[in-house]
Amino acid sequence: MPNIIELENKMDVAKTKKATSFKPTKGNLLLGLIGLIVVLIFFAISNNGAVYVDRENLLIESVQQGDLEVIIEGYGTLTSDKQQLITSFSPATVKEIVLKPGAQVSANSVIVRLENPELVLQVENAEQELIQVRANLRQLKLNNQREILNESANLAEITARFDTAALKRVAEEKLVKQGIVSQLTFQQSALDERQLKQRIAILKQRIDQLKLVHDESVNIQLERVKQQQGRLNIAESRLDKLTVRAGFDGVLQRLSVELGQSLAAGQEVALIGSVTDLIALIRVPQSQAQLIAIGKVAIIDTRRDKIEGVVSRIDPIVDNNTVEVEIALPASLPASARPQLSVDGVIVADTLKNVSYIKRPAGAKSNTNVSLYRLISQEKATSQDIRFGVQAGQFIQILSGAAVGEQFIISDLSNLQATSQTISIN
Repeated sequence: MPNIIELENKMDVAKTKKATSFKPTKGNLLLGLIGLIVVLIFFAISNNGAVYVDRENLLIESVQQGDLEVIIEGYGTLTSDKQQLITSFSPATVKEIVLKPGAQVSANSVIVRLENPELVLQVENAEQELIQVRANLRQLKLNNQREILNESANLAEITARFDTAALKRVAEEKLVKQGIVSQLTFQQSALDERQLKQRIAILKQRIDQLKLVHDESVNIQLERVKQQQGRLNIAESRLDKLTVRAGFDGVLQRLSVELGQSLAAGQEVALIGSVTDLIALIRVPQSQAQLIAIGKVAIIDTRRDKIEGVVSRIDPIVDNNTVEVEIALPASLPASARPQLSVDGVIVADTLKNVSYIKRPAGAKSNTNVSLYRLISQEKATSQDIRFGVQAGQFIQILSGAAVGEQFIISDLSNLQATSQTISIN
């Protein structure tokens, strides 16, 4: 049986042999270096060749030919063609809110009730002043009647005296001829008769003038009554306007006050808009706005219905690179159309006859040159320059660089264009 020392010596020999069997040689190092160079060359050749792209990540479209409608897409809202802004007629405090935004209203619908104690006091004062001027008018008429009665009494008295004087003069005229009455007495009686006759004429004239004066004084007082009535009407109207009404049939689009809020004269209270008379305000890209003209057909999509309208106005102001276009809608609208509804709009700006076009590639714009990958087989595609014309919604016109039926990758591969003219499709 071998001893422990012999076993240990054998194990040392085995370990030494195993270590020396894996010692690298110059030949091995040379072979490894050649292999590394071959791998690097392979990768260099691969980088200069086609890039591999997964087909599932690509959008591939074919070039088509035919009539192409130049459509401009936008977004916006439906709004009332007829609107009325209601403001506070005088300083007041919001006492009660009767209706809230979205409520259907008629002309006499009460929206808000306001209060102003000063207006109540003004109405009461105007009523008292009106009572006073009316009382003054009645007093004036009574005084005028009294004056006319006095003058009429004087006229009656003088008329009676004139009649007596006339009878006396006639009687004395006979007695003078008989010598019973002296000539002087007769002349005095005749003079008295003439004087009384003149006084009658003057009194009649005075009464006529007095009537004219009385009529004018009554008219003046009537004007004062009318003016005071007008002041009272104005005060009552201001008080009545504290009860804010809609003014016409429609919908309460906006309520700008809160309960207990103090309002200044002219401050906005509410906005009322018509329900049936609607227009669409669509915002379109500034770059495409020049293609739109008044009278062009537009389609408004409410998500439930499509409504055909006509372009009626183009706002000249550019806001956030968009232009607002107003679309006139027909009088009869579906139930889905309501004020402030968000809608999509498509405006048919033109129709291009018998042109080549393709679904618009990512980032492509009108009248630009773009490089796209054209499929030369199901596994390979090569870069090709294309001249685009007018953009038409999701399609774009092709002016040159592509033939009908050719397939192109319209996905955004701009990161590959600078490194590889050809790609392979997995």
